[in-house]
Amino acid sequence: MPLYIDISAVSYAIPLIAGVAVGIGSWVYFHFRKAKSKVAKTLGIDENAGKEVEEDIVINDEEEENK
Repeated sequence: MPLYIDISAVSYAIPLIAGVAVGIGSWVYFHFRKAKSKVAKTLGIDENAGKEVEEDIVINDEEEENK
């Protein structure tokens, strides 16, 4: 017995499936990052050890305002 799938049901199911996929993906990503930081903390690994940090640039417009 063939089943008929209505177009409106398909148009509802596609965003639903996409939303579930995004939700599962974000849940996995969140827990992966949490586990990674726990392991790094346990092993004493600094995530920012090899990164270069630039100094902040501060622009003062006091000279222009006082004129």
